[in-house]
Amino acid sequence: MTSDPVLLERRDGVAVITLNDPGRRNALTLPMSARLTELVAECEADPAVSALVVTGTPPAFCAGADLTVLGESREKGLRAIYAGFLAVARSTLPTIAAVGGAAVGAGFNLALAADVRLAGPAARFDPRFLQLGIHPGGGMTWMLQRIVGPQTATAMTLFGRILDAAEAERAGLVLHTVAGDHDALIDAAVVLAAPAVAGPRDLVLSIKRTMRITAGRTEHADAVETELVAQLASMEQPEFAALLARLRARISSGQRIIHTPDVAAHDPG
Repeated sequence: MTSDPVLLERRDGVAVITLNDPGRRNALTLPMSARLTELVAECEADPAVSALVVTGTPPAFCAGADLTVLGESREKGLRAIYAGFLAVARSTLPTIAAVGGAAVGAGFNLALAADVRLAGPAARFDPRFLQLGIHPGGGMTWMLQRIVGPQTATAMTLFGRILDAAEAERAGLVLHTVAGDHDALIDAAVVLAAPAVAGPRDLVLSIKRTMRITAGRTEHADAVETELVAQLASMEQPEFAALLARLRARISSGQRIIHTPDVAAHDPG
């Protein structure tokens, strides 16, 4: 294992970014946070990358921010720590957190920042801000309440509730738990991301952008209009033209297409 504190591996169109300081349980330092920010930007700029997985070298996912950094930080230092997980939160790419161990404090924020979370059997989700005598930061209260609702968020933030993998799955904090070792967890995350890799990259980014916009809409009609603009734009792309050409070829050859899986997958209606 290389000694670099943050690793990047490209796997079949998926970028896997790994916090790699297991002796310190992958606790975030300012250089690690800066490097995480750089790598997310690098992946976004790479047309060969269509999804992002963030994880930590076992035994932990991320044990939070280095306490000595927290002790010395005021606003500038805190924002520098935030930068790494906010880069994930703001990423234009679909993101998955593969949480194989403890996600604590800022590490918990990193897990929350992803679009989807997968858990390994040893995963633990622990805000721990109150126990450290520090107010939550980085938007933790906003992210957590949106994902698990106010009751579970309050129990975790104010009453010290720590969720293991099974509890996190029941609470909707993780999509599902992956049995096996850390490699199995990463493999599962890459497989989950595969449809995003298979689709047109511009369309994937457009859908994620639209989902962010519609998440803030309160009226269905507003969401319809937001989606319509992007849907019409997608129908002008060469990928859609190729689909229509395939459909016409099948029709002209007399094939039945109503149940064809790829047609259903691309139905614009």
